[in-house]
Amino acid sequence: MPQIHMQTDTPMIEIRGLKTHFFTDDGLVKAVEGVDLDIHPDRTLCLLGESGCGKSILARSILRIVDAPGRITGGSILYHAADGRTVDLARARAGSRELRSIRGSDISMIFQEPMSSLGPIQKIGKQITETILLHRQVTKAEAREEAIDMLARVGIPRPAERFESYPFELSGGMRQRAMIAMALSCQPRLLIADEPTTALDVTTQAQILDLIAELKVELNMAVMLITHDLGVVAEVADDVAVMYMGKIVEKSDVYGLFENPLHPYTRALLDSVPRIGMTSKARLPAIRGMVPHPLARPSGCTFRTRCDHFMQGTCDLREPRLRPVGRCEVACFLHSEAPADV
Repeated sequence: MPQIHMQTDTPMIEIRGLKTHFFTDDGLVKAVEGVDLDIHPDRTLCLLGESGCGKSILARSILRIVDAPGRITGGSILYHAADGRTVDLARARAGSRELRSIRGSDISMIFQEPMSSLGPIQKIGKQITETILLHRQVTKAEAREEAIDMLARVGIPRPAERFESYPFELSGGMRQRAMIAMALSCQPRLLIADEPTTALDVTTQAQILDLIAELKVELNMAVMLITHDLGVVAEVADDVAVMYMGKIVEKSDVYGLFENPLHPYTRALLDSVPRIGMTSKARLPAIRGMVPHPLARPSGCTFRTRCDHFMQGTCDLREPRLRPVGRCEVACFLHSEAPADV
């Protein structure tokens, strides 16, 4: 049994009661609804959940890059900077110098779709060197050298040649690696990675994850990794948060999550993973039903319409809140007294 590392240091990011809503013509979409989460230095937090549960919007909220008609409507995102300052990113003025100095330098993000973050008419090398020059005190020659070195570290062959390439001249996997190089080029204190290896083959995926793990130790960097791959979670995570319909339903260290998942949704996610030894005729368990439409959120527990442990008169009337159970936290009436959660 691996020894559990108990976290005692001050979090780098403290998220409390965060709400990010989208005000659409059809109605109000609560993409993130009252999230509490801590991100610690030198640790990897993996964020799990089905598509559409709010993981990417949570990540974008930290960087304050949520597109209209979405906006943060409540809560705080406290960032404890290296110089001792504490900045509430949720309340920082959009476009302010303070926010721009943090975004891309102290906190970087690897986006799921590289073409959404790479300029189509600028060469790859120019985009990376501009990022380095903006946030670090180096010469143009030094920035070029560091950019080429980072392209090589993320596995791009002939990096000096690719430095002069446009994004449309690269394959999807190469663009993904170039974007990862850009995010890592300023040696951020927090790296947010939204499905960073989606377009990569398994060999390159392992190389990128090893690089991120290496830099995490080297820079005492915190990592927030959004992924659907439970194998990746088991390999790289220190802490795990499970998200469903804009809420965190379970938080745990990685060992506790795999050994004793508490929330029915977490157990269903783990049960749906193929296992060694399964016969070809064995039916893979699946979570029944579909994620509810965001404009038709169920009352009470949002997972109740798909849960095999639904309790009439409790789960449909009351909303469970995160409560400590052992070394985990879970939002489920199976592990708490219902009246206390009203």
